[in-house]
Amino acid sequence: MPRIAAQTNAAQREQTQRKILDAFGDLLFTHGLPGLTMTDVARKAGVGRTAVYNYYADLEQLLVAYALDETGRFLNELKESLSGMDNPVDRLALYVRAQIEDLARRHLPPGPAMRSVLSPESFGKLSVHVGELNTLLQDILRDGMEQRFLPEGNVEDLVQLIHGSLTASASRRSGDAPGEEQIAAAVRFIQAGVGAKFDADGRPRTIG
Repeated sequence: MPRIAAQTNAAQREQTQRKILDAFGDLLFTHGLPGLTMTDVARKAGVGRTAVYNYYADLEQLLVAYALDETGRFLNELKESLSGMDNPVDRLALYVRAQIEDLARRHLPPGPAMRSVLSPESFGKLSVHVGELNTLLQDILRDGMEQRFLPEGNVEDLVQLIHGSLTASASRRSGDAPGEEQIAAAVRFIQAGVGAKFDADGRPRTIG
């Protein structure tokens, strides 16, 4: 019997934690981070403020937990989608598109830009996921260069430029989700920025 009770308590704690994270995400989407309070989160989640503090000491800790949860999901989905594609220029387009769409949904900066809203200690907790995002993009760019779809360049610098462009684009938006035309324009801008070329039918071509 105690074992059943323990399992039930664990499930209840997990359910409450899920409610808090989902409520926080909803509030980020509708109101943004500035001015958001733990009381707002508790009210949205339908739990007492004390319950929120039982899981997270402050708003920054809650932000980190939410970012880890969302970024982990995002990484898994992105890796699965990229695994079905061969051309590195097309993979770059998918990476950029996925980042823009996910950023609009979560209202959080792309992984590397989280450094600007978190303390060094908190940002360090995200370093594994941020590193995985960097590695994914680095691999895409290196494949593009090796297969002659992209000109040779400093991969680390290009990764910073791409993520910087995504961050700048997000900061310029008014809060509305980007439309297909905006996303396609951002994808083309970044592809052109790293030197991708296309044939008359819009397909990636080698650079000779």
